[in-house]
Amino acid sequence: MDQKEGLTFQSGLTFFGLTPTYRANIFSQIHEIVFHGKGGYDHDTVYAMPIWLRNYTFQKMNEYYEKEQEAMNKSKSKAPTKAAPRGPSVRKPSYSTKARP
Repeated sequence: MDQKEGLTFQSGLTFFGLTPTYRANIFSQIHEIVFHGKGGYDHDTVYAMPIWLRNYTFQKMNEYYEKEQEAMNKSKSKAPTKAAPRGPSVRKPSYSTKARP
């Protein structure tokens, strides 16, 4: 009898590892920090960060970009809308007469 045949795993996994959802969330968080960090972080550094530090960095970065978005929306709402520039007025030619041959 093979040893694996007699083993029953309640979780359905045969090893201790990360679930696909949790793994996707980690990689998404790492990507967001690297991408929105504007060159301040590389993938290996963020991947090796302790979980608490990575979560803290992600939270602070998220707060910064939310405040930036609010300020941008606020400035857009205060700015007066400018009328579209108009070109010179041009009269339509009248085509009531035929051209001479």
